[in-house]
Amino acid sequence: MSSTAPSPDASSITALSALELSRAIHDRDLSCTEVMTAYLDRIEALNPRVNALISMRPRDALMAEAAQADAELAAGRPRGWLHGIPQAPKDLTATRDIPSTKGYRGLRDFLPPSDSVLVERSRAAGAILIGKTNTPEFGLGSHTFNSLFGTTLNAWDQRLSAGGSSGGTAVALALRMLPVADGSDMMGSLRNPAGWNNVYGLRPTAGLVPMAPAPELFFSQLATEGPMARNIADLSMLLATHAGHDPRAPLSLAGDGTEFAAPLAGEMRGTRIGWLGDLQGHLPTEPGVLETCEKALAILTDLGCEIEPARSDFNMELLWQAWVALRSFMVAGGMGALYDDPQARDLLKPEAIWEIETGRALTGTQIFAASTTRSAWYQAMLDLFRRYDFLILPSAQIFPFDASLHWPAEIAGRTMDSYHRWMEVVIPATLAGVPALAVPAGFGPGGLPIGLQILGPARQDRRLLELGHAYDLAQPFTAREPPLT
Repeated sequence: MSSTAPSPDASSITALSALELSRAIHDRDLSCTEVMTAYLDRIEALNPRVNALISMRPRDALMAEAAQADAELAAGRPRGWLHGIPQAPKDLTATRDIPSTKGYRGLRDFLPPSDSVLVERSRAAGAILIGKTNTPEFGLGSHTFNSLFGTTLNAWDQRLSAGGSSGGTAVALALRMLPVADGSDMMGSLRNPAGWNNVYGLRPTAGLVPMAPAPELFFSQLATEGPMARNIADLSMLLATHAGHDPRAPLSLAGDGTEFAAPLAGEMRGTRIGWLGDLQGHLPTEPGVLETCEKALAILTDLGCEIEPARSDFNMELLWQAWVALRSFMVAGGMGALYDDPQARDLLKPEAIWEIETGRALTGTQIFAASTTRSAWYQAMLDLFRRYDFLILPSAQIFPFDASLHWPAEIAGRTMDSYHRWMEVVIPATLAGVPALAVPAGFGPGGLPIGLQILGPARQDRRLLELGHAYDLAQPFTAREPPLT
């Protein structure tokens, strides 16, 4: 930036979208040092109120990296669209030079031997890693708290939960402490916090974003990493960065992600959408959730979409039991060594111990039966997608709850029989392996945000993002700023 030009206002820098920020940096309208200063100042002002960002690197080291990024641009060596842009990977993904704790005290200072594929690709695109975003211990539960870093608080009301497990990511985005960010999703971990903080999150088709390196590469098909953002154009561009086959992830899909970098457009008129609501009363919902979501559907109707109530005759209780079996089987396998070490087990939260013990009690026959149920559900979803282009559910069954609770014990008078039963609305997409896009649905009777999750057929992520982009341009909700800002 010219030395005679006025210094840009920090709030105007952090108000830019990620793509606008990238253009300003590459056009030399903003320097990387100005961008880093603006974001670090904002983080210092707001993060103590919400605890979204953790393991922050020293300011002088970050400013030195920003200066180096400026020097590279001056020498004509841009690294990618994220050149000089601050990023903070979720604390479940591996970073070789920032502690990767997974919110667990036993990993307080753990530095993995290498970055995850997602982090490698972010760095290659020019990102400067400033720290990590907070997550529940091992990502278990949709409420971001742990005994190592504490609780992340909702961007809209600091008395309430931010959701999880990508709660730190969602809050950092909502408060403009990050321009765009990554998360991950097993049981709604991108979708619930996006809805509760009035931002966007995409759970991609299984295998689109490689999850590697990892000790187990074949059974682990329930979780995926994915992008989060304040608008769909930014989200799609970050997906373009992270998507694409990697040989270290044998089940990752072919391609290089470039299809998501192309401008989003598309005619929505005549698009058939099925509204699944509360799955014919199977899901208890807090008063106001369905009504708020149904009002947001009018935005899609105005775009020319054809929306009607949809139903499936699948046994949803059987699907839930299959979910509990498959999830606990995976958790028990991945965390069993910690459970077997008495000192490590003493550091685990009760929900993790419950998952491990539940998984270890299963027989091979029960696990196979659960996988068979999952396969039957996929076939049922195929039937639905023959009738509809997309399906829609609420992103959560309740509005954000008291952050001092570990999890809500009941919804609408119905007792929750496990620490994660209240999140049941997210498992249809997870178990089918289909893409699910969380979009803001507005604010309920108490003024709290909620979202929609839009489900598309497997490998139709681009078409899903086109619908999401049209919705994004038409919706009024993200024009509102959280009170804290």
